[in-house]
Amino acid sequence: MKAVVCRAYGPIDDLEFADMPDPEPGSHEIVIEAEAIGVNYPDGLLVQGLYQAKPPLPFVPGMELVGRITQAGANVDRLKVGDRVAAVTSIGAYAQRVKCHHAVATAIPDQLDANEVTALMCGYGTAHHALKQRGELNPGETLVVTGAAGLTGLAAVQIGKAMGAKVIAVASSEDKRALAAKNGADVTLGYDNLKDELKKATDGAGADVVFEVVGGEVFDACSRAMAWKGRLLIVGFAGGDIPQFPVNLALVKGYAVVGVFWGSFAQREPETHAANMAELMGWYQAGQVRPHVEKVYALAEAAAALKHIHGRRAVGKIVLDPT
Repeated sequence: MKAVVCRAYGPIDDLEFADMPDPEPGSHEIVIEAEAIGVNYPDGLLVQGLYQAKPPLPFVPGMELVGRITQAGANVDRLKVGDRVAAVTSIGAYAQRVKCHHAVATAIPDQLDANEVTALMCGYGTAHHALKQRGELNPGETLVVTGAAGLTGLAAVQIGKAMGAKVIAVASSEDKRALAAKNGADVTLGYDNLKDELKKATDGAGADVVFEVVGGEVFDACSRAMAWKGRLLIVGFAGGDIPQFPVNLALVKGYAVVGVFWGSFAQREPETHAANMAELMGWYQAGQVRPHVEKVYALAEAAAALKHIHGRRAVGKIVLDPT
């Protein structure tokens, strides 16, 4: 089979498209013939050696896919060969065939769009967990989403509306702001004078919840535009600058700074994670959330797909086609 291989931590361009042995399942494992493979920002961090985890080399990156089970281990009883599934893995998904523990795979109906379903895992899963468990977003509250045209940003806009919030989307260009508005944002803003613009957009009250993915000066502006008892969610640092937080702001304004790490949440709280995914899937099938798939790359073009995301050019979901 063909797979994308990281042989040494370094530039994304060093990834290889190579032949690999077909996987064989262990007793609790399944093998999935990939139909669509999701591309995520952390995948690029991982191959550069910039992520929290560093798997042994060489390894195949990738954390999510949709496909059909072609093999199942002797102790797999909840799924069977032929089932169409969505699966979340720590690594290994950038391949035509992927081995994983059966517990990380969920059966899905045949009629669902494989490319869109990849977005419901890491991207929408992160946004949902952030707003529901970490931000405890309530109907009628004001939600600010930075990086609002990226995958997790658009997910947060859609999920925020599904949860009954007023959504202020922040994005860097008119096209990106238009996309956020099309996906449900009530107000759209650019990054210029963000603190003052947020104050105006909230009539001086500040943001109840901020879904912050950029870092740097954007984080600084948001940290000064929080409402009393607000929740500032730390989701990522796409701008590359990890900010230093003046803790006196949290004291004076009475708000919380809350970390969001979906991967650890899914591992530590599998039952809550499963309930989240069931709710997301229900919203998706009812049309309340709808992933925007920007582009599908061939599996051999994985490096180009990752560079597109890391260049902050992506709007919505990027997918690899393994066929």
